[in-house]
This record gives sequence, C-alpha cells and structure tokens, in this order.
Amino acid sequence: MMPHATVGCSGVTAWRRLRDWTEVGAWRCLHAALLTELRRADLLDLDDCSVDGSHIRALQGRITSAPHPSTVPVPAPSTT
Repeated sequence: MMPHATVGCSGVTAWRRLRDWTEVGAWRCLHAALLTELRRADLLDLDDCSVDGSHIRALQGRITSAPHPSTVPVPAPSTT
C-alpha cells in the first residue's frame, strides 16, 4: 500500500486513479506534452538515447509482422 501522506489519498484510490488514467490514455498525452515543452525550451537532446522495445506489441508467435523497411539511413529529425 502507498502511504496516504505521499499521494494524498488511500492506496486503493491511488491505484484506481492510475488504472483509470492509463485506460483513457492520460500517460500518452502527458508524455507528448512533456516532449513538446522540452523541444520548445531546446532541452530535448536525442544525440545519446536508448530505445526500449518494451512498448512494442508482441508478434504473438509470428516470425515477422511486416516486411522490414530499408536500413539505409535517412537524414530526418527525430519525431519523438
């Protein structure tokens, strides 16, 4: 359980709110807003970054989900 003093509500309420916010996509919107603000302030530096595949949907036993795109680098700014 989370301490009431830390989150301002009971642990059950906190977990329910986290679940509800996840279901309505609040984290995705918050992430997008944060990236926008960082870009605006010129604080987003992706020269050194790490990509985590944990947010990619599993292939569910399939070998590939689609043809692989070309691996030739394309000079374009990051969109994330």
